[in-house]
Amino acid sequence: MAGRRKLDILYEDDCIIVADKPSGLLTMSTGKEGEITAYSILTDYVRSARGGRNTRDKGRIFIVHRLDRDTSGVIVFAKDEQTKHALQDDWNETILERKYIAAVEGTLEYDEGTVASYLKDNPKSMKVSSSWTDNGGKYSVTHFKVLRSSGQYSLVEFELETGRKNQIRVHASVIGNPVAGDRKYGSASNPLHRLCLHASTLVFHHPRTGQLLRFDTGIPKDFMRLCR
Repeated sequence: MAGRRKLDILYEDDCIIVADKPSGLLTMSTGKEGEITAYSILTDYVRSARGGRNTRDKGRIFIVHRLDRDTSGVIVFAKDEQTKHALQDDWNETILERKYIAAVEGTLEYDEGTVASYLKDNPKSMKVSSSWTDNGGKYSVTHFKVLRSSGQYSLVEFELETGRKNQIRVHASVIGNPVAGDRKYGSASNPLHRLCLHASTLVFHHPRTGQLLRFDTGIPKDFMRLCR
């Protein structure tokens, strides 16, 4: 699509719009004037498609969930508040499959497994902490499967059973294999000058029609090259 930054649209109807967000683009504004975000790009696109941006009841989109600025991949926006609430209010039940691809540091001890811990947001440190015992945080479960490894880096598929803030990043760090480029959670390298985390697959039922929708953007080529 045309715009100040490229944002590929994977699917669109009267209720939702699904896009492939590039790394480095915020989902929504932090409050800085003129900040370009996935939200602003898609708002401009929808307003233009509906016949202009000056009509009050046209061209609105609503944030359903977020991806971190440096995480790329599948993201969903609603086109009306009813759809937004239908998706958000039952998000973990609505979403049938959530998979991410990451390039992590080192070689994992196991080719596949599950990480389960309590994750707690710490506003002072601006980080999420993990504990094997209840620390007042939310119980979080991540499944992983190694796809390939170069020794220095490994390509890993992560599947979320729960969806917490920074969940994959924290759990990758907990098992000793932080996501490459993620200095916040212990990465010592930045080989691709980005966080090597991509939201590759999202499967859910359409909030209005009930149709099963599947979006799969595959594995980023630079992740593949890094781990060969």
